[in-house]
Amino acid sequence: MIPFYSRVPKKRLIQWAQIRVANSCQFLLASIFLLALPPATFSQLQGIEEGSWQYLGGDSGHTRASPHLSQITAENFDELEVAWTWRGDNFGPNVEYTFRSTPVYVDGILYTVAGQRRQVVAIDAATGETLWTFREPETMRYLRSPRTDFGKGVAYGEIDEQGIIYVTSPAFFLWALDARTGVPLKNWGSETGIDSFSESGVVDLIPHLVNDWPRWLEREGAYDPSHGIPQKLGMVTASAPPIVVNGVVVVLIGHEPSYDQTRIENVPGDIMGFDARTGKELWKFHVIPRPGEFGHETWENDAWQWSGDMSSWAPASADPELGLVYIVTNASTVQSYTGHRPGHNLFGGSVIALDAATGERRWHFQIHHSEQWNYDIPTAPILMDLNINGEAVPALIQNTKQGLIFAFNRVTGEPLWPIEERPVMQTQVPGNYTAATQPYPTWPEPLDPIIINGITEEFLLDYTPELKAQARTVLSDFEVGGLYVPALPYPHANNYRNVVGCVGGLNIYHPPVADPTSGILYASHRRSCSAPAFMEPTNGIDEVRGLPGLSAEAWRGRERHTPTTGTTVAAWAPGRSREFLPLIDRLPVYKPLFQGMAAYDMNTGEKLWDIPIGETPENIKNHPLLQGIDTSATGGTGHSIQMVMGDLLVQTTEDLRGDTELNENNNPVLNARDLRTGEILNRVEIPAPGQYGMMAYMHKGNQYIVLQSGSVKRRQTGALFALRLP
Repeated sequence: MIPFYSRVPKKRLIQWAQIRVANSCQFLLASIFLLALPPATFSQLQGIEEGSWQYLGGDSGHTRASPHLSQITAENFDELEVAWTWRGDNFGPNVEYTFRSTPVYVDGILYTVAGQRRQVVAIDAATGETLWTFREPETMRYLRSPRTDFGKGVAYGEIDEQGIIYVTSPAFFLWALDARTGVPLKNWGSETGIDSFSESGVVDLIPHLVNDWPRWLEREGAYDPSHGIPQKLGMVTASAPPIVVNGVVVVLIGHEPSYDQTRIENVPGDIMGFDARTGKELWKFHVIPRPGEFGHETWENDAWQWSGDMSSWAPASADPELGLVYIVTNASTVQSYTGHRPGHNLFGGSVIALDAATGERRWHFQIHHSEQWNYDIPTAPILMDLNINGEAVPALIQNTKQGLIFAFNRVTGEPLWPIEERPVMQTQVPGNYTAATQPYPTWPEPLDPIIINGITEEFLLDYTPELKAQARTVLSDFEVGGLYVPALPYPHANNYRNVVGCVGGLNIYHPPVADPTSGILYASHRRSCSAPAFMEPTNGIDEVRGLPGLSAEAWRGRERHTPTTGTTVAAWAPGRSREFLPLIDRLPVYKPLFQGMAAYDMNTGEKLWDIPIGETPENIKNHPLLQGIDTSATGGTGHSIQMVMGDLLVQTTEDLRGDTELNENNNPVLNARDLRTGEILNRVEIPAPGQYGMMAYMHKGNQYIVLQSGSVKRRQTGALFALRLP
């Protein structure tokens, strides 16, 4: 095998000459030799050359930035007008809720997916005209798919200069389509055995996923490709698109969402790599380590034998010059209780760096151990080069739902600033398991400081002295924590009513962005505090789902469990939990922050600014107890959507609960913000609020901004609209 670091181009060696990289004598010698060379300027990872947007996140580092597009400026921003609108109404029901796909742009064409069928669409970049569509024939496994909505997009690649669109469907097939025609590729993949499918251009991913899974090998009956995995064994799907890295299509995987699961058994979410030219399987990485593999000991009670999931819901990022792909994962089955799978459960809740050519793990970091809080990592890792204390550092930055920011050297996995394992509150649910400690970055500071210790005196509702006194009284009935507050069993014998924890991060709906020319990270965030609790279990069977699972006795912690089909469904499964935190005349007991945005200089880790985004909701602004009080610091309830374009931070808000940022004409707006201060420099009226993401490209001398919209109230149902100068 060619040594890993010998594949790094000389250009990157020069840029990283001063980096001390462990376990690589070859790279270290090269670094020593190059120390005397002058500092190099950093270049953005590939994908946005000549005004293109070739990845879901723009470049392969998922910065959602195109800093070299400069035709649209702060001065002419208010002159933008709608160039075209593409409507998704005819692509199936509920498009307004499923339209989460950011298009890619290559050679005059935008490519995206629409509707629950995840239909692939090619759109003319100048006119918005639909050029072709592709829809996978219907199968029973599509109809049973646990994730037909939220298809995030497609992947683009090239074979002998021929553009190829790769997409994974809700039924878990991988397709390769000619980018000009939408026709499945000839001599690619293999026949699926489904009559309505083409003979080539497709790979049935299920046989590749399960061909070494013991529970699959022990099953009875023949495989039916139209039905997929038997329901008693599990469910599998895809949400994020694949990513193409150096001729390898890396396929991501999804499952029944962990918060909906009613059983401990499911299919492992192994990551797979396929030859972009032929569709042949190249490798598979076991996200739940098998005996003899790294991390296997973190699965106690032999849980590796039946536990599944470990989805990669969020998109991946990659450094093609390093040959590395970076993937984030969620928890294993039954997210709110881990007594059946004690241990840290690698590689759940982790950032994983894999060799794109071989699938070998180069490094990983587990963001949270034994996850049971729905803290799945919601966004792709952001890759950009930094300058830390005069040293050039290839960085990976990971934002979380909690509001923590982790930063690593993306070559070695070494943290850029220390990360501490800190003791956390332990579970009181009989038989449950919680890790003794969890990782906390010492720097940068969190997006919201409330997450460290929870609702302390500093964060009590304090618009008036009377409200603060009431909030203090209400909270005195509770045990206050920060992150990683496990659900309390009900009934319980404690002298407090419940436990309270807070998060202050972001989610899939409002991903972070970064400026690779300055190293500044921009992340929107919101505050949420709750008091989770488990209901007392019963011995009944869940008649709604009727799926095999874990007996109620095992959930009570009175026995170790080896799964067998036909056992009763878990009575303490997600959905049986309840959350409550009293309000004070419809006001929360903590200072509300519905939406803010923070900027960090990741060269130093310093937070540059943190500002509220959007308008304060009417129920707060017009509350009778708050008349005459400034409540603008709350921000609005709409998710903040943004990207970096030229020297601007382009930003809008999603139409959540009918609240969005409006102009004097009561219409939604797109803001041009200063990258250094967040100040609004100019704005323009737009047809509908944005949703999830946006992108920019240059086509025939014109610069375009494309926004996604899913607004129902403003009648832009599952739409894309493009803005350009007159």
